Amino acid sequence: MPMPPTLARRLQFSTPLRWLLPVVLLLFFLAILIWLPWQARQMESNERQEQLIADTLWVEQTIRFQLGRDEDSLRGLAGEIAAGQLSGERLRERMARLLKNGHELQKIVWIDPQGRVQAASDGEPAPGAPAALSEASRTTADQARRTRNGRYVQPEAQTAAPRAAPAAVMMDYHQPIYRGETYLGSLVATYQTADLLEEMVPWWFAQDNQVTLIDRDDKVLARRAAAGPGHGVYTHKRALDLPGATITLVTDSVKSAPKLLPNLLVGSVIVLSLGLLWSLLALWGHISRRLAAEGALRQQMSFRTAMENSLVTGLRARDLEGRVTYVNPAFCQIVGYPPEELVGKLPPMPYWAPEAMAEYQQRFAGVLAGTITPQFETIFQRADGERVPVLIFEAPLVDKDGRQTGWMGSILDISDRKRIEELNRQQQEKLQASARLATMGEISSMLAHELNQPLAAISSYTTGALNVLARAEQSGAAVDGAMLRPALEQAGAQAQRAGQIIRSVHEFVKKREPERQAVAIAGLLDGIRALIELQARQYYVAFQTSLPAGLPPVLADRMLIEQVLLNLTRNAIEAMAHIPPQRRVLSVLAEYDAGAGQVVVSVIDQGHGIPREVAERLFSPFFSTKAEGMGMGLNICRTAIEFHGGTLNHRANPNGGTIFTFALPAAPDRTAPEGDK
Repeated sequence: MPMPPTLARRLQFSTPLRWLLPVVLLLFFLAILIWLPWQARQMESNERQEQLIADTLWVEQTIRFQLGRDEDSLRGLAGEIAAGQLSGERLRERMARLLKNGHELQKIVWIDPQGRVQAASDGEPAPGAPAALSEASRTTADQARRTRNGRYVQPEAQTAAPRAAPAAVMMDYHQPIYRGETYLGSLVATYQTADLLEEMVPWWFAQDNQVTLIDRDDKVLARRAAAGPGHGVYTHKRALDLPGATITLVTDSVKSAPKLLPNLLVGSVIVLSLGLLWSLLALWGHISRRLAAEGALRQQMSFRTAMENSLVTGLRARDLEGRVTYVNPAFCQIVGYPPEELVGKLPPMPYWAPEAMAEYQQRFAGVLAGTITPQFETIFQRADGERVPVLIFEAPLVDKDGRQTGWMGSILDISDRKRIEELNRQQQEKLQASARLATMGEISSMLAHELNQPLAAISSYTTGALNVLARAEQSGAAVDGAMLRPALEQAGAQAQRAGQIIRSVHEFVKKREPERQAVAIAGLLDGIRALIELQARQYYVAFQTSLPAGLPPVLADRMLIEQVLLNLTRNAIEAMAHIPPQRRVLSVLAEYDAGAGQVVVSVIDQGHGIPREVAERLFSPFFSTKAEGMGMGLNICRTAIEFHGGTLNHRANPNGGTIFTFALPAAPDRTAPEGDK
């Protein structure tokens, strides 16, 4: 019986559709089998590249950290040389110790400003011999001298062949040595670039990668290839941040690109046969990755903990209630308490000093109110009762969601800084005393000449009086008192004049603590007028003053301002030594600036003036235009005026010469000026 036409047509269409679906599924399955190995290959390639980048960054940081330690050591050595603490054999021992601690260093040489060797780590060349420096090294030494910062010399590669072993390439580092403004030379540390890789690149990294240092022109400076040359598949470049030199760290992995399975059909059979184990393998892979992540986390935590433990800055974390949640070892060392006695405690803290308790309570109230002082100084009390001055920086502690969870504080022990400030203050007082003594030394000859006049007059008057008495005794006549009185009065006046000069000198040079009080400018000038006129008469200089009648007193230390006036007037007098006598006029003017509440005093001369190149360094310490000068006079004057809250400036005199002006705060009206009482 024939088949119905409708059923036949249905069978004709259903047969191709029945075969098309398995074919599509098969093609989809094959596509997945092909895509999965390719995707796995890409993922592995990306992971290798990312791992290479991370390892390269770690190696770069290791190299830069070690070079930074060497730089700090050289700066410290330069500071000790400048301070005169190291010389001779001790200096060579310190250089040898630096070489022993840093195997990447080849040698250390101290050269003076003329390029001669002063000391060397290995004893060669001998002191006094010229240093063997390249042109680039000499240029870098000059740049380091001008900038006062250490600089590296750009190393020069000896070969540009990509696969050839590079020759030994040296790199110098120049650390300038300054004692104040005096340049004492440079410390030159020599590195061999190959040793940088040998000493600072871990062996495990060198086993998997070819490590190369190249210059700015991509020329090879050094290379380490423990496992052979790299394949150029996974590479990364990282520039070393070296001042003065451009060096790039290049890593080239010895691993080749992952390959697809050699036979997709075999791979398909393997994938199908191992399908049941896929879940176990996936679970194992998840566990492995989790363990690896935990290991990496532990490593990072250990690294960060090591960093925090190595800090010399104390760290302290507190929550919003003021409870201590974390302290590092440096903080415990500052306060002298172990972490278990600090963490979890609320104020008052055991390291709070009793005399500063009110200050602590006020700041703690600010913590509870959500405000805090970003930076302040205070004192802590150690467990043994010792007081420690500290500088504290406070900042909000924010979590990953941006919410503030507390406060983070950085604490610096500033005991050394306080001691240095006290030493500087004492040294400044000694310099001021030395300046007063130096001033008196300069006017000693004039003082002797001036004292000779009243002493000679006293001698003449007393001799005349004795002669009158002798004649009266011989003749038996009575002594005429009217004749003796003028001579004795003149002798007494001359004695008072000499005594006034001696008292002025004694009051000027005696050492005492600064004492601010209300002082009248007129009384100030009267106290040192005799000393000023002594110097003025030696150079035939006319001395003039112009002081308004209603000039208010100033709040100042009398002796310091007298020293300033004496220094300024002495400089003005000496500046007019070589001009025509009719122009030798020294003027001291004063006026009251009501807007600023200051008294402005001007010392005016008509001398030779101050050249521009001298004016730029006029107030610098140890700068002087006099052959016998110490260069501290004007610097001490400015320091004394600024100590009183005033300013010292100078400008050219339109009539020729210079005008020095200083301003001092006027004393309150209720305070009576000294000398006016």
